[in-house]
Amino acid sequence: MLLLTASVKLIVEIALMALVGRWLLGLLAGQRREGNFFYQLLQLLTKPFERVVRFISPRVVLDRHIPLATFMLLTALWLGVTAMKIGLCLEQGASACR
Repeated sequence: MLLLTASVKLIVEIALMALVGRWLLGLLAGQRREGNFFYQLLQLLTKPFERVVRFISPRVVLDRHIPLATFMLLTALWLGVTAMKIGLCLEQGASACR
């Protein structure tokens, strides 16, 4: 169970870092961000998570707000998985979590 929790936490952390990187690169590149190779790469990494959020969100949510909603959902998921991992580590002992 600890391995599953750590794996989910890692995937969520990668997605969060890709979202933050995409946002920062979008600020730096401005209007030319769609032609930027690294922006496209980060967009490719975050697209599956944004599709899930678009599927579960109501149609009233605008498409431009989906990245923010994705970030908020992933942050909540990260907090939950981190709390679960801490609980498992306390239950199994600190040596199991190294």
